[in-house]
Amino acid sequence: MIHPEEIQKKISSALPGAEIEVQDLTGTQDHFQALVISSAFEGKSMIEQHQLVYQALGDLMKETIHALALKTYTPEQWKNQ
Repeated sequence: MIHPEEIQKKISSALPGAEIEVQDLTGTQDHFQALVISSAFEGKSMIEQHQLVYQALGDLMKETIHALALKTYTPEQWKNQ
């Protein structure tokens, strides 16, 4: 089992300066929702943005996290939504 704060730390270490919110959707510590806003996403497709987050989480995506609803934005996209 993993806590949202641990997921947030993993993403933050891979994407310094990112704004990150992680929520446990079910209370079972294996289904999460994450919002990540990072300048590292500039010029990248949504798939590439999500791949950066999945890479940051590494084996957690295979072993601990069963579902992750992911929303990624550049700071500009977030400001303009």
